[in-house]
Amino acid sequence: MADASAYAENIKKYASGYNQAAAEKIVGHLGIALRNRDSSLVSCSDGGELDRVRERWCRGKLGLAQTKDDLDAAIKAVCDKLQPEGGNKSRVTFYYLLAEHFGKLGHLAS
Repeated sequence: MADASAYAENIKKYASGYNQAAAEKIVGHLGIALRNRDSSLVSCSDGGELDRVRERWCRGKLGLAQTKDDLDAAIKAVCDKLQPEGGNKSRVTFYYLLAEHFGKLGHLAS
């Protein structure tokens, strides 16, 4: 299993609970991208990046079939929730909060 301990504290600041197995799956999914500071963060001001989050994470990994508008609204809600982080929005926390929002943490943990 991937080590999610480095992200646990940040996730716990924003999530309603903490599912270690789901966090480990997210860290494992992101893999080598987490080694690069730029790719380990989400920029809410980059529309292209948010499109990739919607298509690759929400639709691809989580298998969500919601409308583009519904997914974009959830992504915006996570951006708003993580606003105290400034430009340093952890991709692991961001993806975790999206999975939590859509009730998919159990899906990731299994």
